[in-house]
Amino acid sequence: MPALRARSSIPSDGTCQTTLSDSIRHPAGRRARAKHGTIPGMKLLLRLVVSAVALWVATLLFSDDVISSMFGRETRIELTDETFSAPWFGTLLLVAILFGLVNAVLQPIIKTIGCAAYALTLGLVALVVNGALLMLTEWLGRELFGLGFRVANFWPSAVLGALVIGLVSWLLNMFVRKAT
Repeated sequence: MPALRARSSIPSDGTCQTTLSDSIRHPAGRRARAKHGTIPGMKLLLRLVVSAVALWVATLLFSDDVISSMFGRETRIELTDETFSAPWFGTLLLVAILFGLVNAVLQPIIKTIGCAAYALTLGLVALVVNGALLMLTEWLGRELFGLGFRVANFWPSAVLGALVIGLVSWLLNMFVRKAT
């Protein structure tokens, strides 16, 4: 038996009639179709890879003394495992997962509670919140999982590191969306 959907039509007398049709339509008006050639969970995997690359870029920018010389204090975000080894990639992926979980759980709560602060500062408090969430990720990774991920201090390492991670993620997600 074919699936049925309701269709509204307004005749010239102004009364509304509902008729049934033989196909279901998407809420936006398009026919609902399964995407062919998609792998379940691929978007989640791509987002994980994008987050890991963004973290890696932040560790590259904050590993040398380039940023430290600008602020006059130590700025360091680092992965303590040997670069490009299996433990290094594992740490990078685990930190990306942990950072995503921390953001997914705490950011909506913080935005709800601190709505006035976001409005008063025109969203600039988000830099501080993201820096605090990066510091929390570092602490959770070190204390709970023993990950070799270190953030030297809150300002400027965590705040600017979170800004770099956000910008790189945004740029990479733009390219990923165009490719898929």
